[in-house]
Amino acid sequence: MKPSANGLLTQVSIVHLISHLHIMAVPAMLPLLPAAMQVGFVELGVAIGVFNVVSAVVQAPLGFLVDRWGARRMLMAALVLGAAAFALVAAVPTYPALLVAMAIAGLANGVYHPADYSLLSRGIAHERMGRAFSIHTFAGFLGGALAPPLMVGAALAWSPRWSFAIAALAGAIGFAVLLLGGREPVVQASASPRAAERPRTGSAMAPVATLAVLTLLFTMLSLSTGAIERFSVSALVQGFGVSLGAANLALTVFLFASAIGVLAGGVLADRTARHGHVAAAAFAMAAMLVVGVIQVPLSAPALAVAYGAIGFLSGIVAPSRDMLVRAASPAGAEGKTFGIVSTGFNVGGVIGPILFGYLLDKGLASGVLWASVCFMAITTAMVLFQERKEPIRPALVRR
Repeated sequence: MKPSANGLLTQVSIVHLISHLHIMAVPAMLPLLPAAMQVGFVELGVAIGVFNVVSAVVQAPLGFLVDRWGARRMLMAALVLGAAAFALVAAVPTYPALLVAMAIAGLANGVYHPADYSLLSRGIAHERMGRAFSIHTFAGFLGGALAPPLMVGAALAWSPRWSFAIAALAGAIGFAVLLLGGREPVVQASASPRAAERPRTGSAMAPVATLAVLTLLFTMLSLSTGAIERFSVSALVQGFGVSLGAANLALTVFLFASAIGVLAGGVLADRTARHGHVAAAAFAMAAMLVVGVIQVPLSAPALAVAYGAIGFLSGIVAPSRDMLVRAASPAGAEGKTFGIVSTGFNVGGVIGPILFGYLLDKGLASGVLWASVCFMAITTAMVLFQERKEPIRPALVRR
C-alpha cells in the first residue's frame, strides 16, 4: 500500500532522526571516550573523519543507486548497516573496532540524504515542500539533540558500550518502521502549474557551477556548526572552566533550538525567494553571539540561552538551503543532486574533527569557537557574493 503524504513524511522524518542520532553518537561521547578507549582527541577526530570520508566517497554514487533501485529499499539497507556498526562497538568497545564501525556507519550515512529527499520530492505536493523539508530537518536536529542526554546518560549510568547499544537499537527500530510503512511513491506529487520551470528529467544533472557552489556552501555550513555541535563541550570544559553538566546542557539547548529554528525556517522557505539573504543574516548574527560566548564569562543559564539563540539562527537556514538544492535538481534526479551537494557536509566533517581535535590537544580550546566564527563569516560572505553575482532562485515561491 502506498503511504499518504503525511505517512511518508512521518516515516522519512523518523529515519532522519535516527540518522542524526548516529551522526552525533561519537561526538556526544567525546568528553568520556579518551579515558574509556585510552586515546586522544586527535584519534577520536580521525574516527569521526573516517565516518565522513566514507560518506563523502559513497554519497554521490549512492544517490544514483537511489534513483535506480528505489529510495525506500536503500534506506532499509542503510539502517541495517548503521545498527550493525554501533552493535560492533557495543560488543567490542575498543578504538580499532570504533574505526571499523565508523567506516560502516559512514557507508550507511551516505544513503540518507539522497534517499530522504528523493522520497519527499516524489511524494509531497509542491506547495507544502518547504514545510515538509523543515519537518524532515527538524526531526534530524531532534535526533542530534537527543544524542547527548541519551549517549552520555547511558555511559554515566552503565558504561559507554551501552550507549552504543542504544544507537544500534535505534537503527533496528527505523528498519521496522520502513518495513511496515508501505511502498515507495512512484508519481511525482510535487508538480505545479509552473513545473516546467524546473529542469526536466531529461537533464541528467544540474549545471556543474551550481553544484559546486551548493557543495561548497554545505561544506562551510558543516564546518560552522560542527565546531559547536561536536567539540564545543570539550572546549568549554577545557578552556572556559565550564562544568561538563553545564556544557552538555548548553549543547542540548543549542540542538533543540536548532530544531525549532528549522520549523521557523520552513515557513520562510515557502514565503520568500531571498534564501541567500536569510542565510547570510542568520549566520552573521550567530557569529556575533559566538564571539560573545568567547569574550564574556557567562553563568550556566546565560550560556544555555546564548547557545539556544545560536542554534535557532543556525536552524533557520536549513529549509531554504534544501529548497535551493531542489530547485537546481532536474525532476526525477533528486537523489543524484542531493547526493552530490551533501558531500559538502562530509568534506567539512573530515576537515573539522581533525582541526578541532588538534586545537584541543594543543590546549587551544578557545580556537574551536573562534574557528566556528571564522567559518560562519566565510559562509556569510560567500552567500552574499553569490546572491550578488548570480542568485539561485527556486522555480516557485509561495506568495
